Amino acid sequence: MATPQPDPRLEQLVELVVQLASGELSVRLPPSPAADDIDAVIVGINMLAEELEALNKHLEGRVAERTRQLADAHRQLERLALYDPLTDLANRTLLAERIDEAVANTGLGGHMPAVLVLDLDGFKAVNDSFGHAVGDELLMEVARRLRAVCRGTDTVARLGGDEFALVVVDASEGQVLEVADRIMAALQVPVRAGRQTCWISASIGVRFAERGQTAGVLLRDADTAMYVAKSHGRGGASVYEPAMHVTALRRLRQADELRAALSGNQFATYYQPIIELATGRATSVEALLRWRHPTDGLRTADTFIPVAEETGLIVALDGWVLDSAVAQVAAWRALRPAPAPLCVHVNVSPITFRTPGFADAVLACLERHDVHAADVLLEITETQMMGEDPPTLQAMEALHTAGIGVAIDDFGTGCSSLGYVRRKFVDVIKIDRSLITGLDSDPDQRRIAAALLAVVDAFGLTAVAEGVQTEAEVAALRQLGCRYGQGYLWGEARPAEALTVFTLPGTSQPHVG
Repeated sequence: MATPQPDPRLEQLVELVVQLASGELSVRLPPSPAADDIDAVIVGINMLAEELEALNKHLEGRVAERTRQLADAHRQLERLALYDPLTDLANRTLLAERIDEAVANTGLGGHMPAVLVLDLDGFKAVNDSFGHAVGDELLMEVARRLRAVCRGTDTVARLGGDEFALVVVDASEGQVLEVADRIMAALQVPVRAGRQTCWISASIGVRFAERGQTAGVLLRDADTAMYVAKSHGRGGASVYEPAMHVTALRRLRQADELRAALSGNQFATYYQPIIELATGRATSVEALLRWRHPTDGLRTADTFIPVAEETGLIVALDGWVLDSAVAQVAAWRALRPAPAPLCVHVNVSPITFRTPGFADAVLACLERHDVHAADVLLEITETQMMGEDPPTLQAMEALHTAGIGVAIDDFGTGCSSLGYVRRKFVDVIKIDRSLITGLDSDPDQRRIAAALLAVVDAFGLTAVAEGVQTEAEVAALRQLGCRYGQGYLWGEARPAEALTVFTLPGTSQPHVG
């Protein structure tokens, strides 16, 4: 009896199973014409292979999609880590990498990179007046303009707030300064943000790199130079010099001392009389801040106010002086309750003027000390005024409505105050000392002063000549029709207890406002 031969399909089935197990899911075994049980198994295994292949493709697709999503998430995280989300400019981290890379890759004889830091002038006023949405649109437009004026090889970054920075590579010092000029020119064009038209400028600090310097040092120095530029006025640029760093450290120490002085009661208010030139009698006084420094002795305001303005301490200082002066008016009034107003002039920084709620704070101070609005006149320096920005205009209008006078100090040294004069927000013009010097001997100076006094008179304002030092100047001022003067001719500023202007019988006169 012959031995039956094994069916070759069984070996093929084993091979099929091995291939499928190894991952070759596309292989198939066609059934035979016999259509028997073995063919049924073949068909079943083929169907299982098709299901496995479909499932595998589905899994591969899901894996590919997850991989893509992970890659996208990684890129987004990387972008968040290296780019500013509002402007899509590089952020501080990426800028630092680009600076360090540029310094390291500059060959011998090549131009070292330059770092520029710029801060927008007047941006806070835009935010406070029109809201953060308008402020954000303004920042995005500034970013677009910065990209437009820079080369593709340079990096533009937003450091935060309204501060931006650039690293300029492979450029001479002249070319770098041209970039700064192009930036300032680009920002002079008004920005349309929402429904608002915003006028801005930028103060720029420039630091030319040296070998071995880090991004942190270069950014710090450029920032220092930027603050020097800002101290010189709006829309300027300054190149870093080593002496600036020494000065910056000194200013930081002074800022710490100012904070300690505020909490340690080291400030005092001195008073200088304002004189009616026709009679020689005091009509009011100007309150002047003094710092009783523990080691330097008595310091005048001009030695520390700039630091206070840079650090934001000026708002607290102005509030302290106002409260002190108003309290002193109340004390004088208690000593000599006369019907004539006892007026005190108080200097206020433009920064304080633009602080939200400033006018309300002034009125609250008057109410706290039971002092009339007519007894206080606020002075703001013309050269420090930032134009007709809405916060200042609102404060001016509120003060005017409340009956509190406003004086333009150092008038004649700038031109930004005429808008306030036209709106009748100003009561007194204080003519700068530079226009008084030589008035009795210089015909040109006399003509200038006469023209200025004519303008003051045309607007129905009161003029006070500052820095009067000689009787000859007094005589010239009288001839020109100036009614009031202030200066060392009548004495330096003194503490309230040493001043008898408002305590001696018959000396108090109506105030110049």
